[in-house]
Formats: sequence, C-alpha cells, structure tokens
Amino acid sequence: MTQGADMDQQPSRPTWSRQIEFTLAGIGCAVGLGNVWRFPYLCYRSGGGAFLVPYLLMLVVLGIPLLYMELTVGQYTRRGPVHALAIVCPLLKGVGMASVAISFIMCTYYNLVITWALYYLFNSFQAPLPWQSCNNTWNTPNCTDHATNNSYSSTASQEFFKYKMLDQTSGVEEAGTLRWELFLILILAWILIYLCIFKGVKSTGKVVYFTALFPYVILIALLVNNVQLPGALDGISFFIVPEWNKLLSVEVWVNAAAQIFNSIGIGFGSLLAMSSYNSFNNNVLKDTLFISITNSLTSILAGFVIFSAFGYMSYLQGIPVSQLAVDGPGLVFVVYPQAFASMPVAQLWAVLFFFMLLCLGLDSEFAMVEVMVTSLLDEFYHHLIKFFKRKEVFVLAVCGVALLLGIPCVMQVGIYIFQLMDHYTAIVSIMFLAFFEIIAICWSYGVKRLSNNLEEMTGRKPNIFFRLCWLIVDPVLITVILIFSIIQFKPARYENYVFPPWAQGVGWIIALASIIWIPLAAVHTLWVLPGSFTQKLKLSITPFTLDDKSQTLYYERRGTVGQPDEAAISPRMSLPEKPLETNF
Repeated sequence: MTQGADMDQQPSRPTWSRQIEFTLAGIGCAVGLGNVWRFPYLCYRSGGGAFLVPYLLMLVVLGIPLLYMELTVGQYTRRGPVHALAIVCPLLKGVGMASVAISFIMCTYYNLVITWALYYLFNSFQAPLPWQSCNNTWNTPNCTDHATNNSYSSTASQEFFKYKMLDQTSGVEEAGTLRWELFLILILAWILIYLCIFKGVKSTGKVVYFTALFPYVILIALLVNNVQLPGALDGISFFIVPEWNKLLSVEVWVNAAAQIFNSIGIGFGSLLAMSSYNSFNNNVLKDTLFISITNSLTSILAGFVIFSAFGYMSYLQGIPVSQLAVDGPGLVFVVYPQAFASMPVAQLWAVLFFFMLLCLGLDSEFAMVEVMVTSLLDEFYHHLIKFFKRKEVFVLAVCGVALLLGIPCVMQVGIYIFQLMDHYTAIVSIMFLAFFEIIAICWSYGVKRLSNNLEEMTGRKPNIFFRLCWLIVDPVLITVILIFSIIQFKPARYENYVFPPWAQGVGWIIALASIIWIPLAAVHTLWVLPGSFTQKLKLSITPFTLDDKSQTLYYERRGTVGQPDEAAISPRMSLPEKPLETNF
C-alpha cells in the first residue's frame, strides 16, 4: 500500500490542544497514590531523612535521564509503546507488549484503591465519623478508641477498614462472598474513568487541569492544619533529620531507585504513549524536568503532611514516632483516618483527604487504561473500528473487561488478591521490563541515534551528562538493582499472613503474564525476518526493519545489513507516516 493510500484511509493522529495539557497529564500520571503512601512509608522504614539522600541522587541519575529517553522515543516515533519498541529494536519489541500487559494488569487492581477512597469519602459525611468510636455493630471486644502498644487490641480505625469495609476472610484459601457495596462503587469508579477518557486526548486534556492541580490545594491545606497540632514538629523532625547509619544498607538504595521507577512510571508505557501525541518539535527536556521534579517535590510535600500527622499520633499515644505501626495501604486507610478522628472539624478534613486520593488515583488509572487502548488501536485500527463502529464503544469494551477482571478484588478475599497482584506486578515485573527497555533503546538503538533524533526534533543534542547516563550509568544501575531485587526477594505477605505456596505460584504466573512477551516476541521477530540466522540476528537489532519492509530490501541491496546510514533513520525516509486516531 502506498503512503498516500494509507493516509486516505486513516484519520490524522490528534495532538494535545495545548502543550501544557501534556505536561499536566504527565504530572497526573506520575503523581499518584504512591507519592502519598509508598514514599512516606519507605522514608519511615529507612530512617526518615536518610532516605532522601539516595532518593534525590536516583532522581538525578536514573529518573530524569530515563524519562527523557522515553519521551524522546514516543515523540519521535509518534507511536504507542508496542510500535515504538518494534521500530527502535525489533528483537526486543516484546518490551512494548510487556509494558502494555503490565499496565492493563495494574489498572484492574489499582482501581480497587479508588473504590476504597470513594467508600471512605461517602462515609465521611456523617458525625461522628464511623471509625471514630468502638460503639458499632462490626467492632470486636478488643477494640479501643486510642491506639496502644498492645498487640491484642485493635483501633476503631483498623476495625472499620478490616471488618466494615473489607469484611475480610482469614486467608486467600477462603473466598467469601461478593461485597455488593464495594462492587457498586467499583462500577462507579469505572464510569468515572470512562467519562474521563472516551473522547481520547481531547477529553483527557481537559480533565487533567482539575485532577492534576487540585490535589496540591488539598495537600497544602492539610499541611497548614497539621503543623498546628501538638507533636507535629516531632514527626517532621523524624522526616528531615537523617539516621546516617541507614545509608550503609544496600536495601535503602535499592528502595530509593525502585521508588523513582514506580513513581515516575518508567517502563509502564503510559508517558511514552502520551508523548506520541506531542507536536514533533516540542521541547522534550522541559517536559522531562517539569514532570520528574514536580513528582519528587509532591512526594516530599506529602511526606511533611503524613509525618506531621505521625507526630500528632505519637503525641496522642505517648510513644515515639519510630514505634508507630505503619504499612502500605494501612497508612492511608488506617493511620491517617485515625488522625482525622481527633482533629477539629474532622469531617471536612476527611472529605478533602479522600477526594484528593480520588483525584490522585484517577489520572494515574486512566493513563494505564490509555496504554491498552492506544496500543490496540495502533495495531488493529481497521478491524476494531469495523467491529465496534465507534472508538468510544471500543474504549467502553476495554473498561468493561477490566471491570470484570477486578471483581475478585471486591470479594471478601479481595485484600489478599490485591496484595498478591501488587507484589508480583509492581515489584517483580517492572524491574525486568526496565532492564530490557534500557538494553533496547540505549544499547541496541544506540545513544548516537537517540541524540540525532533529539537534534532533529529540537535542534539541540543532549548534553554529555545524559549521554553518559544512557550509555553507562543507567544500564549498570538497573542491572545492580535487578540482581539485588532477586537476591533480596521476599514472598508476598499481608500483615502477619504469609501466602501459601500455591498462591505464590499464581503470583509468579501474574508476573510472567507481562514478562513472557519479551522472549515470545523475540522468537517471532527472528521467525518473520528474511535470510540466514546471522542475517536475521543483524536485522533484528536494526531499527525500522519491521516497520517498513522496503527498508530491509534497501539495506540488503546496499549490502549494509545491520549498519544503516544516518539517512536511513530519518523519519522522513524510513518511518512511513501512518497516523492513527487513538486515545493517547
């Protein structure tokens, strides 16, 4: 098919109405619930201020260069992650498929947190707050209004989370029944997400003005309120003053790198997909710095908010900040609501906080859904439009499938399924994905090509710092992190409950559901390319060989298989413009 014919058949790929919309969508995607619970939790576990040193260092040498790399590839190829990776390194095109798979797996269970936030939000419009006292039908005899060190007692807040909202079973072996309240709220959450994204980049661009900016208003209001509470300064000093001996622990450094990765969203494909809707000459570096630095500043701001509440809690309980019981989702849904309960105007702060969680969760969630939508439409545009007639109906179908897959999470066993999926997706899969993405872009495609692409788009090559990071520092760092993640790997657990071996096996299947695409796609690439095995191998690490078959013939005729000249990697010559109307 000629390029002209192709252009006639497919509408042009939309771009953001204004460039600020991409920047805000990028911030909304990067800034999520992890900034509010995972960052403060890691700080708390890693000696407070001591964690900030490796965290900021990893931001500079890992976060910013890799985000710059991803946005460059997305903007230059004007494709979602699957096609973009197939263009830059056909052998590792599976990395793109894996990032789509991991985003889709995550969007099915990440929406559970939005469901919880909505549940708490609806329950915040009553006085007294339902987690304020032990005089409720769901409370046990061990319930206490104030937290103590006694391991046999539980707080009103813990019991509301465990027995009222989750009504959880004793373990993953016991499925229990469907929690109808949570199921209906899950449907509501998916309706909200659909309304945010069904019109594609045009509707999302408008929604992010609110969802990306409003959480900052609430965070600042919470901070102003919290610092006035008794004991708040003790919590803040724990957050700022480092325990330097903790820096000798390798785990602290690995956690810092993993937090930068998970928080910015390197390897998830969301930001790469979004950047494919930028104008070709957009200044990538400006967006990179704005998104990554805003993301880290938000984490630090959330740290001040959470630790000032910790200080208040330790004041109420009469124990040091370091002895508070804090873990994962419990930080947001147990410890913090407990702090609200004894604040003046408790309902107002509870409503604001859970509405902020909703905003933070929504824009990260619809970014993950968009990766799936964009990639499927990039690949099967005509088939999908023929079947669904309208793009909006197709987006509805994707949301519907994700809703059905999320049903086990709103059963009584839901918290265990959530913990299992989160452990094996967010911790295990993403490191493998990041490792192969760096190999594909930094080493196979090459820093020289990446620099030329940037020069073509912006008129300037990246400076020596970025080129060094791409070539040496980041691949080495990711390899070290991957090795330590494997050595220090701990099986999934929830509080004191350790998952049985069969459940761990299911977890590994969930992890493999995304990773498996990397070797499968490599075999497929070698299968479809022409020539002997050596020729296939050379072609498989040559950009554009899958994207434009005429390019392969061009190399073979010139006898330059595997060594394309500079002209061969210009999009004007080698990348046939096949715009598609997709979401991001």
